Amino acid sequence: MAERLDGQVALVTGGGSGLGRAMARRFAEEGAAVMCADLNEEGAQDTAAQIAEAGGRSAAMRLNVTDSDAVKDALERTDQELGGLQIVVNNAGVAAPDWDLTVDVNLSGVYYGLVHGTQMLAERGGGAIVNIASVAGLNALVSSGVSLAPGEEPPPDRAAAYVASKHGVVGLTRQFAVNFGQKGVRVNAICPGYIYTPMTSGMTEIPEGESFLQGLHPMGRLGRDEEIASAAAFLVSDDASFVTGVALPVDGGYSAR
Repeated sequence: MAERLDGQVALVTGGGSGLGRAMARRFAEEGAAVMCADLNEEGAQDTAAQIAEAGGRSAAMRLNVTDSDAVKDALERTDQELGGLQIVVNNAGVAAPDWDLTVDVNLSGVYYGLVHGTQMLAERGGGAIVNIASVAGLNALVSSGVSLAPGEEPPPDRAAAYVASKHGVVGLTRQFAVNFGQKGVRVNAICPGYIYTPMTSGMTEIPEGESFLQGLHPMGRLGRDEEIASAAAFLVSDDASFVTGVALPVDGGYSAR
């Protein structure tokens, strides 16, 4: 029985760890060739090596998604090295207090992947793009205060950059889905809840922090990276052929509260 992504080629940004690595590996398991791109080139190479060791086809490269020309070059290099391009995952992201850095990576980086990726896919007969947003793209975030000194109040802008950037990703997803719907390019977003990844380790490695995060989800637990990868594999496959413009919560009920 053929795998859902046989013959497909995917570029995954932020593919050197966390959700990016999980999605890259899942796509390869489903039959796709995968370009693993990351600012941490060593991490990207490690992901590509894991795919190759499992019998898949892969490549790796360093990519700074805040550089529009570099993103375009990465898409073209994927096409050249792996023999096509049908799938783009804009996953690279940061959770930092710095406004400019957060918006540059989380929002502008996704925009560059969209503006170049949609055009390239349309020229090649179509394809699918998945943007990794967040429950912070659908809701405001609540501070736990766990990392604060006793009696210290969290700054009012602590999560503002992250929330704004992820809301922007949801908006971009919908806009590009509308613009390219008749050109054979589907564009969707995944809005994960809190997932066990390096990005959340600062909280999950503290017992009270992990307990706080678990309590935000009606299912009473955090998600696993493979659960996001499963959703991504569905959205880029023909099983989702009539799905576009969707911001899909994969969040253990977080956004239903």
